[in-house]
Amino acid sequence: MRKSNVKFASLLLAGAVTATVAFQTQAQEVKLALGMSGWTGFAPLTLADKAGLFKKHGLEVELKMIPQKDRHLALASNAVQCAATTVETHVAWNTNGVPIVQIFQMDKSYGADGIAVRGNVSNFADLKGKTIGVDAPGTAPYFGLAWMLSKNGMSLKDVKLTTLSPQAAAQSFVAGQIDAAMTYEPYLSTVRGNPQAGKILATTLDYPMVMDTVGCSPDWLKANPKAAQSLANAYFDALEMIKADPAKSNEIMGAAVKQTGEAFAKSSAFLRWQDKAANQKFFAGELQAFMKDSAAILLEAGVIRKAPTDFSVMFNTSFIK
Repeated sequence: MRKSNVKFASLLLAGAVTATVAFQTQAQEVKLALGMSGWTGFAPLTLADKAGLFKKHGLEVELKMIPQKDRHLALASNAVQCAATTVETHVAWNTNGVPIVQIFQMDKSYGADGIAVRGNVSNFADLKGKTIGVDAPGTAPYFGLAWMLSKNGMSLKDVKLTTLSPQAAAQSFVAGQIDAAMTYEPYLSTVRGNPQAGKILATTLDYPMVMDTVGCSPDWLKANPKAAQSLANAYFDALEMIKADPAKSNEIMGAAVKQTGEAFAKSSAFLRWQDKAANQKFFAGELQAFMKDSAAILLEAGVIRKAPTDFSVMFNTSFIK
C-alpha cells in the first residue's frame, strides 16, 4: 500500500512537472508582430529584442520596419498586431477606421524633430511659397509641419510640399535640392553636421508636439492581455538596462540604425524616454488633452475628415500601473 502511494505521488509529481514545462513553453510561444521605424525614440524596442527582454517575459516579438504612412495598413490586415507611432497618428488611424489602443508611452521629443531651412529664412513667414520636403500625410513630420505652421498663423496651403521620407528629406536639403526639410533624428543630425547647408528654424523644444506610444489592435488586446502586459514590462526593463549600462545599450540601439554607440547617444539626447512613473502622469490627463488638440490640426490638414467622437477608446491605462 505504501509502495502504491509512493508510485501515485511520483506520477502526480511527474504530471505537475510536465504541466509546468508545457505552461512555460506555451508562455514562450506567445507571438506578435510590431510595426515601427528607425526613429531614435523607438530604439528601446530594439534593445528589448536584442537583449532578450521580450523572451524573458515570454514573448516572441517580430519587429517589422514599416514606413509610418503604411503602418495602419499592416495593422488593418493583421500583418502586425501592435505598432509604435505618434499620439496624433493613433488619433488619425482610429478616426479613419483602423482601431488601435495605446497601452504605454515610449518617448517625448525634446528637439529630436525639427524643420531645417536656408540661412536667409529667419521666421515661418519667410517660408511662404517655399518648397519643403516632408513625409506623406498621416506621418509625424507632416503633422509636425502642419502644427508649426498653424501656430504661426499659416497652413500647408502657404507652402509647396514635396513628399520625401525623413531620411531623404534631410539628404535632399543638405544637397541643396529643396528649400526646407521637416525631419527627425537620427536624420536631423545630418543637418546639424552640415551647417553650411542651412540651419534648424524650430524643433520640438519650441513646439512640443511629438510623443510616441505603443498601441495594439483592440481584438488582439482583448484576447492577449497578459502578452500586452509583458510587452509593456519588457519596454520598462529596456529603460532600466539603458540606465544600468548606457554604453552597451547605445551600441546595441545604434547598430540598428547604422550608428555608433557614441553617435546614437548624441541623437537620443534630443528626446526623453518615458518610464512607468512618467507614463502614469501622462495617461492621467496630458494624453487626452493632446489628442483633442491634435484632432483640430489633423482636421485642418485634411488627414481626417471628421472630428473624433470618443477619445476614451483610444487608450487603456491597465498596463502601466
